[in-house]
Amino acid sequence: MMFRFASPYAGLAFALLLVILVWHLVRARRKRASLRFSLIAPFRGMPPGLAVRLRHVPVALRVAGLALLIVAFARPQTGRHEEEVLTEGIDIVLAVDISGSMKTEDFKPKNRLEVAKDVVAQFVRGRRNDLMGLVVFAANAYTRCPLTLDYGVLVDLLSQVDITPREEDGTAIGMGLATAVSRLKDARGKSKVIILLTDGRNNRGQIDPLSGARLAQALGIKVHTIGVGTEGEAPYPIDDPILGRRYINVQADIDEETLQQIAAATGGQYFRATDSQALKQIFSTIDRMERTDLKVRGYTRHTEQFAWFLYPGALLILLELALARTLLRTLP
Repeated sequence: MMFRFASPYAGLAFALLLVILVWHLVRARRKRASLRFSLIAPFRGMPPGLAVRLRHVPVALRVAGLALLIVAFARPQTGRHEEEVLTEGIDIVLAVDISGSMKTEDFKPKNRLEVAKDVVAQFVRGRRNDLMGLVVFAANAYTRCPLTLDYGVLVDLLSQVDITPREEDGTAIGMGLATAVSRLKDARGKSKVIILLTDGRNNRGQIDPLSGARLAQALGIKVHTIGVGTEGEAPYPIDDPILGRRYINVQADIDEETLQQIAAATGGQYFRATDSQALKQIFSTIDRMERTDLKVRGYTRHTEQFAWFLYPGALLILLELALARTLLRTLP
């Protein structure tokens, strides 16, 4: 919220108001009484009347009224700054693997999925004016959040994503890619981008990854692919109902060749994240690559507020005139 005076030079009238006030006080001190008495001793013990006690009220009302009128003449205004974005943003869909292997705990202190969620959320919060959506996939793929500018809703839905149940486990990379493409095919952004994150190879679904890549290529959609998982073996948790949680070592099984082919076919890049820091760096790199220089036109909408000062000021002046000619009238 902003505040300003549209006619600030009207405030110079305050100096004139001060001169009038000083003049009135000096005049009041020099003014002689109109009636003279030869003996005033009998009157000294008499308490002053109400009119005497209130003799300065008309002056106070006049000064306050004039002050309010001067503020009104200066045209006080409140304003709200608004911006109009002139540049179209980028349409981005995040396709995240939620298969059982994402529970692998090689991205200490969390598993792969939890670290990916944190990094993706940070990436989303750093965007501006980009439509963004979320697709998750395991044995099947589905849209978790359609394209939106409400990043708070997107981050909230992302935080609720969890590993898929065992009966629905699998890695349908092609289906995840095709679902993301379907979300972008009618989008009208300056460019369209899919960021696909997985730690495995395609083993489920009716669409193979390269077919999904050709579909994205035909629609002018760029796909960046990210393989997550450390080199070699990594600890995978198993929750035994009798023995409790225990860990086994599993070998990383990322189909890097297919992910590289998807990225190359669509004009994107392939990245490999072997730890949480590397994943953060990858999303930071993508963030810099997929940026649009925003052109913003700013303006301020002003609202006149003079009425809040004009009417009370006029009322005080009228009250002063009424009192000076009735209850607080003085003899010449």
